[in-house]
Parts: sequence; C-alpha cells; structure tokens
Amino acid sequence: MQEYSTLAAIDLGSNSFHLQVGRIEGEQLFYLDALKESVRLAAGLTVDKRLDAASWNRALACLSRFGERLRGMPAGAVRAVGTSALRVAKNAPEFLDQARAALGFDIEIVAGREEARLIYLGVAHSLPLDPEPRLVIDIGGGSTECIIGTGYEPRERESLRMGCVVFSTQFFGQGVIDKAALKAADLAARMEILTGAGDLRRGGWREAVGSSGTARALGEICWRNGHSDGAITFDGLKWLRERLLKAGRVERLEIAGLKPDRQPVIAGGLAVMLALFQEFRLDSMTVAQGAMREGILWDLLGRVHDHDMRDVTVAQFQRRYHVDTRQARRVEQLALRLHGQLGLDQPEAARYLAWAARLHEIGISIAHSGLHKHGAYILENADMPGFSRRDQARLATLVRASRGGLRKLGLAREDDNWPLIRCLRLAVLLRASRDDVKPPKMALSWRGNNIELAVPAEWLAENPLSQIALDEEEREWRELLASG
Repeated sequence: MQEYSTLAAIDLGSNSFHLQVGRIEGEQLFYLDALKESVRLAAGLTVDKRLDAASWNRALACLSRFGERLRGMPAGAVRAVGTSALRVAKNAPEFLDQARAALGFDIEIVAGREEARLIYLGVAHSLPLDPEPRLVIDIGGGSTECIIGTGYEPRERESLRMGCVVFSTQFFGQGVIDKAALKAADLAARMEILTGAGDLRRGGWREAVGSSGTARALGEICWRNGHSDGAITFDGLKWLRERLLKAGRVERLEIAGLKPDRQPVIAGGLAVMLALFQEFRLDSMTVAQGAMREGILWDLLGRVHDHDMRDVTVAQFQRRYHVDTRQARRVEQLALRLHGQLGLDQPEAARYLAWAARLHEIGISIAHSGLHKHGAYILENADMPGFSRRDQARLATLVRASRGGLRKLGLAREDDNWPLIRCLRLAVLLRASRDDVKPPKMALSWRGNNIELAVPAEWLAENPLSQIALDEEEREWRELLASG
C-alpha cells in the first residue's frame, strides 16, 4: 500500500465547500490547515433540478482555489466527496467534468446513508470515546443526516430530504419570516422526520450531538445570548424563533453570534432543528467540532493503512447473500492472476476486479436464472458503506458482465472495464467445476484491440466442456468487436 505523510479531504456540501488537510503520524491524524467557502450550491438548483450558472461558477472558482492548495499531492492522498445538491442535480455529470478539471482530482458522489457514515466517523473522532450510544444530527444545506452509533461504529443511519439552504429557499425565499412560513416549514420537517427517521425516534442514546455549520451557529447563538454554555437548548431555539418573528425579515435580524455568511440560511436551519428537537424529544444538544470532512480524512486513513471500509462491506455482503466464499476465492485468485499477466499496472482496478469476483454470485439469493443481472441490481441499489455511487455502478457493471451477452452492456469500446470483464468472465468459466483442482498454465496477453488467451492443447483435449465454453466465449468477443 502506498504511504503518504499528508492527506486531504474536500466536502462539496450543498451550502459550503470545505477543504481539510491532515498529517499522518502512525495511526493518528493531526489536522493542519482548513479552508471553507459558502458556495450555496443547493440555492442554485432551478425548478427543474439543474444547477444554475451562478452557483456553477461559484463552485468552479472555489475548487480552483482548493486545487492550488493541493497542487503536487498524489491522487491517492486526496478524496473529494459531493453530497445532496449533486445527488439531485440533473446536470451534475456535466458539472463534475469541469469540477474535476478545476480541482485537479477526482470527485465522487455519495448516497445519503454513506454521507451519514462519514459524518459519524468525523464526529466520533472529535469526541471522547464513549461506550454509550450517541445520536448525531447533521443539518446540511440540502439534507439532514441522523445517526445512532457507539464508539466509532454507526448502528443506524438515515438521510432526510431537508436542509438549511433548501428550507430557507422554499419557505423564506423572499426573506420574509412570519408565523405561516415557520408553521409550514415546521410541518414539512416533522413529516419528513416521521416518514424518514421514525425508527430512530425510539431513543436508546445517552446524548445528542450536532455537527456542521447550522449546529455550530445555533450553539454559538445560544451561548452568546445566555441560553447555554455552548450547547443548543430547546429554550434557546424557541427564543431565536421569537426574535426571527419580531425581525420579520432575514436581513433585519441582528443577534449576537450570528455570522453574516450564516444569516441567509438561519431561518431554514432553525425550522429543521426545532422539528428535530420536538420529534426526538430533546432538551439540549452538544455541538461537535468534527464533521464530514474529518470523517472523509479518517476513512481515507483507513484505506491507506489497509483498513478499508469497502473490504468490510464486501465481506458483509458475502454473508448476507450466502455467497459460496470458497468458490468466490477461486474465481478471485484466477481473475487477478490473469489481470496481472496483462501488465497494466492498475492496482485500483485490480481491487474492483477482486471485489467483483467475491460478489459475482450474490444474485443467486434471488434466482439462479439471470443471477448476474440480479447481482448487478443489488450492487446498484443497496446501501454499501465505503462505496460511492460510481463505485457501486462500476461493481454492478463487472458483475452484470460476468455472464451472458456482451453487446447488451452498452459500454464504449474504450471503456476501462473491458480488461477486467475479460479476466472475470474467463475466471468464472474456468472455475465452473467448483473444485480445488489447479487450473492449467495459461497466458493472457493484450494485442492491439484484442486480448488473447493461450491454453495448453492437451488440457483442452482432456476438458472438452471447457473447450466448448471457451469457443463460445471467443465467439461472443468476436461478435462484439465486429459490431463495434
């Protein structure tokens, strides 16, 4: 595994973009410099869910500045993660092409529950280790994550479709604050909590912890105005609600502790937090310094130290879907052996090949017929901690391609997955007997657009079924190339 002295995390939030740099000392991280800019990506979503030009340009300008700070860092030491606004934006793929160029590093979009896991990881590492369960709540610009966990392990995670930017735009869009708008926002938030996080309301935690900008702003306001020692309190939130009503408009609000960059979204954030306090029956909430960007760093540190959450998830899926792990291991070993013969020097691609080999039969839990299609569906839609949406899509592609027709995949000729598909299909085919007999010595090579396999003639003569299967496989590839 590659060794790094410094890691960097970029959180492309729906309200703010954050950059956090950390120095590695053994198994520990020491935070270095941090950058934050209020981009308000969610505020730039049009009615038809597209990023408008203003938010697009603000985001690219910010990422260019972050890229300047990160210049010279190796790709494996940097992880950039997009969240709610980029999950829903219909033009996110086009934006991401330009965003990656501006930043100089890849950007991945994570699902809501994966965002929740990363948030919990960041919060847990910023607080004293406690054996008692905690409720962690993070109100972002476009979504709110609720997590119950113990120690460094999240047990239950939900992502709710409400946030400070979205609610401020939806209910206080003209800057007007009145009882009708606050009531509408409260009802919408409480309905979202009931339908999206109803099970988490059972309780079972010792303390509630808030993270990110809204929680820190509300904690600061409660403290500066004599309602707490820095925590968020229900009395302080109700007092702030009355001050908002008295002001009547967001721009007239003058309260100690309220920073100018937080003022435009404070009404939406307050409405969400009040609803959470009522539905979870909270009197107070501690405010944590850690948040998603720190969680990304700790998750990245795990990958660097070979404690990759993705490996844990794959093992859990093998158990959940009753995978024949001995057969999966046979296929994995042969697929990796074949991939090594291609001389591509793609260690990260080899990891996806290994994961796909371990999971290529998970669809059999649904039905043997079309198991590769069932497996791909599971991988595309399941909650897979550690994996981004693009990670899951790549795994699903490999598993879908492990059997069946190739032309139906719809992949471009230059797609990077083709060598992996070739290796996985051959490994599945040559390990069909499901025994521990060693496969023959074979050589896989890349010649022009073709990948050629050399197998001893005597082995083929002794294994006629394998000969037929290999002949059929070659026909499949020839037809694919001819259709190109």
